[in-house]
Amino acid sequence: MSLRIALLGTGEFALPSFRALMKSSAHDVVGVCTQPDRTGRGHHRHVNPVKIVAEAFGVPVFQPERVNTPESLSVLRELNADVFVVAAYGQIMKPDFLAIPRLGAFNLHGSLLPRHRGAAPVQYAIWKGDEQTGVTMFQIEPALDSGPMVGKVETSIQPGETSGTLMLRLADLSAELTLTVLDQLDRATAVFEPQDPSHVTLAPKLRKEDGIIDWKQTATQVERQVRAMQPWPKAVTWLHSAGRKPVRCILSQIAVVADSAASGSRPGAIAILDRNMFVSCGSGRIHIVKLQPEGKGAMDAGDFANGYKLSDDACFGSAT
Repeated sequence: MSLRIALLGTGEFALPSFRALMKSSAHDVVGVCTQPDRTGRGHHRHVNPVKIVAEAFGVPVFQPERVNTPESLSVLRELNADVFVVAAYGQIMKPDFLAIPRLGAFNLHGSLLPRHRGAAPVQYAIWKGDEQTGVTMFQIEPALDSGPMVGKVETSIQPGETSGTLMLRLADLSAELTLTVLDQLDRATAVFEPQDPSHVTLAPKLRKEDGIIDWKQTATQVERQVRAMQPWPKAVTWLHSAGRKPVRCILSQIAVVADSAASGSRPGAIAILDRNMFVSCGSGRIHIVKLQPEGKGAMDAGDFANGYKLSDDACFGSAT
């Protein structure tokens, strides 16, 4: 017996698992609900990737502004789905929505729950220095990311990995997990594991301000923040050099200097050695490999420093 499945998602994270379900002969994808196409800069209309994949497989697509309205719920009921699979949809599901599928609604979440509940689990895993992360599939309840878990897959966070690259890896890992859990739901063999409330941490939606570097942090903390903020909101700081206005800079690539447990300079102080840019932190130093000054493209930090003619007391810090 195959399950009738409705998929709800919008972002890139949803693609591998949704594509795997559409390809599968074990179950029947009866519809896809994804957010409306948006108009971006230059009035170009951006079609979300989930819609493109669904149309390629001939699956009906529904794009409501809000999924919990009576009109939207009516469309979802008409699908007569046994299960809803949700990934990167971007809206809270209310009780009337959750009551529709016979077996429930299940979400793919980019962390090892109950750690990092919220909108930015992948970013927080890197930012907080986790060594392991993964994907959890859980049954959706009205409370945020709190429902019982039905499957997990784990992976190590690699040195230098950014949120963007880790997100893609987790998305790929989600595909097999999704197929396995749905087979278990179909056979009534799925195990529902409650989350331990004592282990809950939160990963709220990122703000632009989260990308601002505080140089009083340790070098390791700064390096994690830079990786966590890619591709958005990006890690930013301001270059201060005598006689010039502060220059906003995006830090594109940095590395912790291994032999700099105590830098001896004030946080944010810049040193140029052999065309390499080093910055002191609250503890330790980092090597800035690439940065992007405001109004320019990303470039080698040493080349930038050489061309910019930094003053001897140049430093990175806040906007003012």
